[in-house]
Amino acid sequence: MANAVFTQNRTSVYKDEPGIRYHFPKRYLNVVRETIGDFVVFYEGRRDGGAEAYLSVQRVLAVEPDPDLPGHFFAVLDQGSEWEFERRVARADAKGLAYEKSLRGPTGRPMSGGASVSAVRRLSTDEFSAICSAGLKALDGPDAQVRDGDTQAEKVAGFAEEQSPFGPAPIVEWRAETLTSRKLRDASFARMVKAAYGGCCAISGLDLRNGGGRPEVEAAHIRPVKNAGPDRVQNGLALSGTLHWMFDRGLISVAPDYRILISHNKVPLETVARLIRPEQRLLLPRDRRHHPHPDYLRFHREEIFGKAA
Repeated sequence: MANAVFTQNRTSVYKDEPGIRYHFPKRYLNVVRETIGDFVVFYEGRRDGGAEAYLSVQRVLAVEPDPDLPGHFFAVLDQGSEWEFERRVARADAKGLAYEKSLRGPTGRPMSGGASVSAVRRLSTDEFSAICSAGLKALDGPDAQVRDGDTQAEKVAGFAEEQSPFGPAPIVEWRAETLTSRKLRDASFARMVKAAYGGCCAISGLDLRNGGGRPEVEAAHIRPVKNAGPDRVQNGLALSGTLHWMFDRGLISVAPDYRILISHNKVPLETVARLIRPEQRLLLPRDRRHHPHPDYLRFHREEIFGKAA
């Protein structure tokens, strides 16, 4: 097994399905096969306003040939393993050195051309560790604060530098434990979703804080973890505790146009009036990249909404 960088662009000639499978030509086949069973980092280029940064980490499950295009293949991804970075990671660190040594020019800064034009690149354990460490450094600020009891995971301090499992001399053993740790992933997911929604409930519109200034909202997975729901902001909603409970049990959902759907045979009108904002439309994050993904909303409507016991 081995780590690598997979480059994706917002628009591409390849048949990528982000979070599901990665499309690539035969020249990268040997490198991609090496990653089976291990994690890869996804990098988004600058094309069409792309982030030009490392954005997430995910496990590769298998490699399959493209049945419709000879000489091309798909890397099948473990959907539930996707973990969006809390912070976008530029190609160079704070000292200006490229994280990937193969991309360093004479001064150590990222260069153009050469290996940088390869869509798939091997990563050493140290390179992989450094990118993940930078990307999973805990968000700060009042909106991102977790609160005791929000979930078990949120009692975890996160990736503070003095406690970081991403040490200067990383070893293989901790990688799987860290990247599959449910409590670490839950805490990270909660910070990202709360920050994206500004600590405000997306359905009630309320922005409640406890005595320490921490937002009272919780981070709800739209497609549940048990159904391979990834830890990315597009799969999350910031909801008050009661609305989170109702959403998880299919009493409410969200339409394609962001209207709030209500199971009226189970939810009394007085409860609707008390908990849901009069417009009955979802409040969205300012950053369009954080808006709920239609596929996750569709899963919730089709598999969860209206099916509570």
